[in-house]
Amino acid sequence: MEWNEISINTSTNVNATNYELDVDLKLIEKTVAVVVPIFFGMIGFLGLVGNSLVVIVVAANPSMRSTTNILIINLAVADLLFIIFCIPFTATDFVLPYWPFGELWCKVVQYIIIVTAYASVYTLVLMSFDRYLAVVHPVPSISWRTENHAILAICIAWAVILCISTPALVIHGEILQDVGSGNSSSNMTACHILQEYDWSLFQVSFFLLSYVLPLTLICVFYMCMLVSLWRGARVSAESRRGRRRATRLVLVVVGVFAFCWCPIQLILVMKSLKMYPLSPWTITIQIVSHILAYTNSCVNPILYAFLSDNFRKAFRKIIYCRPPPDPSSRQQGPQTKTTRAASTGDIL
Repeated sequence: MEWNEISINTSTNVNATNYELDVDLKLIEKTVAVVVPIFFGMIGFLGLVGNSLVVIVVAANPSMRSTTNILIINLAVADLLFIIFCIPFTATDFVLPYWPFGELWCKVVQYIIIVTAYASVYTLVLMSFDRYLAVVHPVPSISWRTENHAILAICIAWAVILCISTPALVIHGEILQDVGSGNSSSNMTACHILQEYDWSLFQVSFFLLSYVLPLTLICVFYMCMLVSLWRGARVSAESRRGRRRATRLVLVVVGVFAFCWCPIQLILVMKSLKMYPLSPWTITIQIVSHILAYTNSCVNPILYAFLSDNFRKAFRKIIYCRPPPDPSSRQQGPQTKTTRAASTGDIL
C-alpha cells in the first residue's frame, strides 16, 4: 500500500515545452514542505489525545465494561497505532526527496500501516455486527455478547490480520530512482513495492479487502438493524427518540467512513494502474486525500464515544474527580439503562 507514493520529485525529463509545469511542481514541493508537517502534526496530536482519552475513560470505569466499549477500546488502540506509525513517516516522505530510514524500516512501516488500517476498519465491522445482534436478535444474543467473547473476537481478528498482511514485508523495500535531469540527475532511495512484484494486484486487493468488503458488511448490518428498529407503528415517544438517535449515528458512521477513505483508496488504485496523471492539481488532491484518511482516526472517538451520554458522564467524572453516585440511585440506573437499551437496540 503506497501511502507515500506521491512522486513529487518531477524534474525528470523536463524540457522547454513543460517548463511552466515544472515550476508549478517545484512551488508545490516548497509548499508541501511547510504545510504537510503542520496539518499532519495537528491531526496526529488530536488523534493521540482523543484516542488516549477513550482508552483511559473506559479503562478507569469498570461500569463501562461492555462488548461495545471493549470494541471502542480496540478501535482507539488501532487508531493510535495507525497515527503513530503512519503520519510521521508519510509526512517525512512527502517532504524529503528520498527514504531516510533504511530498507528494514521500510518493510516494517508498510507492514504496520497495513495491519493497523485493517484492524481499525474491521473493528468497525465487529461493532456493526455487535449492534446487529443486539437489535435483530436481542434475546439469543445475550449469551453471545459477553466481554470474553468480544475479547476473543478481537484476538482472532488481530491474528488473521497479522497473517494476511505478511506479504507487505516481502514485496516492499528500498529502490533507486532517478531524480533530476541532465547533469543534475542523481539516484535516491524510495520505499516502494519492489519491481518484481505487481503493485496493481496488491493495491486492488487491498482496496477490495480494506474498503469495499468492510463497507459492504457495515451497510448490510446497519440496514438490517434499521429495518428492525423501524418495524412496527406502535412505539412510544422514547422509542422513537432512540430510533432517531440510532439512525443518525448509523448515517454518520457509514458516511464518514466512506467519505474519508474513498478518495485515497481510489487514487492509490489509479496510481498502481498508471492511470493517475501528474499535475499540481492531482498532487494537491492526493495530499488532501491523505489528510482525510488520517482525519477518520481522529473523529472516531467522537463518533463512537463522545456522542454517548454514558461516556460523557464518565469523562466528566475523571476530569472533575466527582464522588461516586448515591447507591440507591445507582440501583435504579441499570434498570433504566436496560429499558432504554432494549428500545434503542444498545446503539448509544
